[in-house]
Formats: sequence, C-alpha cells, structure tokens
Amino acid sequence: MRRNKQIDIRRALALAGTFNFLCCCARACLLPFLTLYLRQLGLTPAMTGIVMGTKHLITLVWSPVASLLSKHYNKRRVVINCSLVCSAAVALVLLLIPHTDVHSQTAACATSDLRSTPTQSLMSSVGPATSSTRTHPKAVTSPANSPPETASAPDVTSKTSLYQHEGGTPHPPLSQENVSVVVNSTVLHQTTSFVATQVRNKRSKLKSGSREQLTEEEEGGRFDFLGSLKVMDPQHQLFFLVLIIVSMWESASAPLEWTADDGLYEYLDYADASDRYSSTAVWGLLGAACGVGGAGLLVSQLSCLIAAQTPRSAAHFYSYAAASALALPVALYLPLHLNKKRDRANGLLKAVQLVRGSPRALLCVVTTLLVGVVGSVVDNFLLWQMQDHGSSELDMGLSLALALLSQAAFPLLAGRVSRVLSPARVLAVGAASLGLQCFYYSFLWGPWAALPAQVLSCFSSGALWWAVKVQCEDVATLGAERSVRRIYSTFSLHLGSGLGSFAGGFVVQRFGLTWLFRGAAVGLMLWCVCLPLLQWKAPHQRRINYSRLLAADASEASDSGSEQERDWLDKAMEDDRGNNYNGRRINH
Repeated sequence: MRRNKQIDIRRALALAGTFNFLCCCARACLLPFLTLYLRQLGLTPAMTGIVMGTKHLITLVWSPVASLLSKHYNKRRVVINCSLVCSAAVALVLLLIPHTDVHSQTAACATSDLRSTPTQSLMSSVGPATSSTRTHPKAVTSPANSPPETASAPDVTSKTSLYQHEGGTPHPPLSQENVSVVVNSTVLHQTTSFVATQVRNKRSKLKSGSREQLTEEEEGGRFDFLGSLKVMDPQHQLFFLVLIIVSMWESASAPLEWTADDGLYEYLDYADASDRYSSTAVWGLLGAACGVGGAGLLVSQLSCLIAAQTPRSAAHFYSYAAASALALPVALYLPLHLNKKRDRANGLLKAVQLVRGSPRALLCVVTTLLVGVVGSVVDNFLLWQMQDHGSSELDMGLSLALALLSQAAFPLLAGRVSRVLSPARVLAVGAASLGLQCFYYSFLWGPWAALPAQVLSCFSSGALWWAVKVQCEDVATLGAERSVRRIYSTFSLHLGSGLGSFAGGFVVQRFGLTWLFRGAAVGLMLWCVCLPLLQWKAPHQRRINYSRLLAADASEASDSGSEQERDWLDKAMEDDRGNNYNGRRINH
C-alpha cells in the first residue's frame, strides 16, 4: 500500500515566497527601464507605445493558454524552467541591436554626471536636440536637458525640445552642431560636430532641407543586419526588429506567473492550507522594490560605456538574466500539484458569467480597465518625464522602489481604512489617488520631484486592489474566488494596459508628455466622480460565501463556552421529531 507523502506547509510557503521574490526582482530590474532603452535606440513615442501594447496583449492571451496546456500535459515544472531560461536568453538578444549613435547614448549619462561635478561646462541633451540653437546675453535653460543643480553654474544657450516645436507640431530630433556654454560671463564655444546617424533623422531629413543629408551608402552599411527588412526605411526596420524580439521575449516569460501560481495554489489546496496562499504576494512586492532600486543604484555607479560600444543601460538586461538564473534552482524544488478535477477553463467562463450578472462587479471591471490604461501611461512614460527633468537612474530606481514599498504597506492600514470607508468608496479613492499622481507628474520640476507622489501608491495600488479583492469575495461562489480575481487583475488590467500603451504613445507624439499625464488624470478623475453615483444606483447583490460563513461559525463556537447554546444539528433533529409527533396525533 502506497504511503501518503507528508506535506511541509512552512517549507512550501518559504520556497514559494523565495521564488516569487526572485522572479519579481528579475522583472523589476528591466521592465521599468525598458522604455528608456527603446528611447535610446531611437524609437519614437508612438513606436514605443506599440511595442509595449503588443507586449501586454501577448500576456493577456498567452498566459491562460500556456497555463491550461501545461496542466493538460502535466508539464508545469518544465514550462517554468524553460520560461526562466528562454526569457533571459531572448532579453539579451536586444543588446545585439547596434546603437545608432554613441553620442546620443551617453547624453543622459553626461547630464547625470553634471550633478556630481557642477563646474563641468559640457552640456548634452537628454534626448536629441532640435535645430534651434541660439545665443543670447541671457541664457535660457531647458529643464529637459539640464538638472536644476546646474542652473547657477553653466547657463545653456541652446533651447531644445524633445518632440515638438513651440507651436505644438511634432517633429523628430536633429543633431546638435554647435553648443554654446556661458560660464561666469565667458562664452566657450565647443563644437561637437558628429555625423548624426540616428534612425529618427531619416524622417527629419524629409521635412527640412536645412539638415545634413545622409548618404545611401551610410544607411545601407549601418543597417545591413536587418536583412530582409531593407525595403523599409531605417526607422521602421529598427521598429519591426525590436517588436519581433520583444514579442518573442514576452511569449517566453508570460507562462511563468500563471503556471507557478496554479501549481502552488493546488498544492496548498491539496494540503487544506489554501487560506495561506495570499501570504506569498507581499514577497513579490518586496522583490520588485529591491530589483528596481538595486538596478538603479548599480547603473548609476557605472561609467557611461561599460565596454567598447556598450552603454551602461545594458546592465539592466544582465541583472534580469542574473536574477532569473538565481530563481532557476528554486524552481526545481518549487511545490507543485496537479488537480485533475479542477477545470481552469470552465472556472474562467463561470467567473465571467458571475461578473456579468452583477452591476457592481461590472463597475469594478470598468474601473480596473481605466486604472490599467492610466497605469500603463505611468509605467511607460514616467521615466521619460523624469529623465527630461534631470533625473538619474538612481533617482528613478529609488522613486519606483518607494511606490512599491508604499503598496506593500497597505495591509497594515487595511483594518483602519475598512472601518472608515466601505470597499466601494475605497475603490473610488484608490482610482482618484492614481489620477492625482498623474496630474502631479505633469508638473515635475527637478530630479527628485516625483518622490513625494509615490507615497500615494499606498492607495492608488494597495487600497484599490484590496477593494477589488473584497468585491471578488462578494461576487464569487464557493471555489470561484481566484477565477473572479483574475478577471480583474489580469484580463481587465492587461487589456487596459495594452490600450493605454497604444494610445499613450500617439498622444506623446502629438502633444507631449505633459499633456499625456494631464489628460489621463482628468479622464480618470471624471470617472471617479461618476463612480459613487453609479454604485448608489446599482443594486447590491451579495452572494453567500459558505466557506467564510462556516469559518465564522467555527470561530464563534470555539470562543463561546456556554452550555446554553445547543448544536444546530441537535436542534434540527428535535424539531423534526416534534413535527413527526404532531403529525401522528392529527392522524389519530
């Protein structure tokens, strides 16, 4: 007779927490900084938005499909290990794309170096500069190109714009021919003449005859690596190459979260410890905070070029690969269990039906969808806005780490908040907090200006998803809580993030970063004003959660030691005997 294997719950939770910590740390080392790398490669905001939007849509579709396939063929551990290895390998392929211009790659690095050496007179734009280079007795300094600390030392006479002229029409950037720097009323002319071979100058050359013409020999020699894509112009060649690599990368990494999550939950459910499943989520937030903060600190300590032609931003990719390699041994011992009786596909369909049948649940879906749209705006372009105002990688990493730590701290405040506000009000307050953050981001003035707004992530992320969890418990029937929660956290969030990425890129291309954040903030705030009224009009349909009810009855029974309370089963049996006795008397 086969003996049952003893299950160590503490060991399982420790392994799951460690694995979650390392995986979230790996993704946080790279994903928040990915759009900055795409900006350095020369992609326009619209192209960057398309790449990130495609990434979210691949996750939306491929994650549940891969999870179902891995369960059907009982290959969950193989899928997890292959996902870790392949995603790290494909991410490193992005480093093989040759950079279009070494000078533009080191521009942001030179700007951050000015903060530590304020007497340095070299001024390089964070993004590529426009063609308007003028000298005046009174210098005009653009916040997109120099940090506030250098305002009292070198005054820059070149006024630059990243994406648009003063009239508001967008344009690609130009190379900087001459940079005039005024130091203590002495004008030092530094000529930084270099051949601007950025892919974005291809479109600029077609619009302005005053710009330098790039020869076809230079174009063909620099983009020979694109092979069959030569029929396109260089900018679109680079775009499609990046899009293909990012799509392959997301296809490799998307199955990881769902597959490991399902295996762990079924393992704990098999051991009757599914109530402790949520304890591993906080380790993911802590891992992400360590990853983004550590990566920012590491990159800020490196020189502008860590190799011959490799910028220091490549350290993000190496950190991602290293953290994924550390998670691989943990994945070999990760507790997984296959419950063949549980059908995940039918569970998701049932969850969709439950959500569709509740008006309040539908309002929550719309709210999470809009939060996903606005959240993608912050994720994709906040670091662009910070970079334009002189923030270094260290500033960005610590700012994002503070937001994650604030989100992880909300469970400590959940009890007090629930006594003051209902879950419906908390949902509206959380969405409004995100709108306030976006509005604040449009008025950044310095490298550390974004830091105070990150504290609001305690409500814009922590409180909001706590309210969504309560809504899931109200809507879901027994055993369907996780499926309903995935409707909100995965389908609504990733769908909204994909749509927000597509739209956000085109808005930045046309109107600029400032109006993107303001428009997102106004739209979300308008919804938050209408949400309480719609919640008040919607009928409240609360389903009975029998598992929670039985747990509450058990706790009450254990606390009360009074002998006057009688067991409900004995009382029901006595009532039944009385009814039968009365029935016999009537028959006689």
